[in-house]
Amino acid sequence: MTRLVPIAIALLLLGAAGCSDRGFEQMGVQQKNLPYTESSWFEDGRSMRMPPDGTVPRERELGSREFMTGRDAGGDYVATIPVPLTRAMLEHGRLEFDRTCAACHGVLGDGDSAVAKNMALVRPPPLLARPERRDGFFYAVIGEGHGLMPSYAGQLEPTERWEVVAYLRALMRSQDAPLDDAPPDARGRLQQEEGGARP
Repeated sequence: MTRLVPIAIALLLLGAAGCSDRGFEQMGVQQKNLPYTESSWFEDGRSMRMPPDGTVPRERELGSREFMTGRDAGGDYVATIPVPLTRAMLEHGRLEFDRTCAACHGVLGDGDSAVAKNMALVRPPPLLARPERRDGFFYAVIGEGHGLMPSYAGQLEPTERWEVVAYLRALMRSQDAPLDDAPPDARGRLQQEEGGARP
């Protein structure tokens, strides 16, 4: 019996080696539906299919409910950003805010922008006037939209949304912070820019 096993393996290998492309079509040449072409297989006539509900890209970051939605288990907005704050996070948040939000909300988040002035129906609200709002509220608005503002979930990944929220909090703090809160090396420059010390 033990002699038959090596013989059987040898016969299988010989048979596999003897198979040519004649029995199996190469994937590159076999019949298939190409993207953006018609298909008779599906009722809508399209070869490309929509992903099933709930499908997420493989590259998307997943995290806790608070991180992904800005809400806790009870559905309330989380009070604070659920990830540790870093300088890099604030710097990237500023970049994304300037790129995505400032056109309507202004570079200071005060609602003063050329785009906002030309909005006939409703102008974007000044974000700085809402310090009582929880961090989760701002995160959810970015991802879900609010009023006439569309969702920016397609432009900003969850981490980037939290970075924008972190930068927005820094903007809010900067508008009424006393001069003593600034680093010593920046105080002189700030005094020169404003023509005198702040209270």
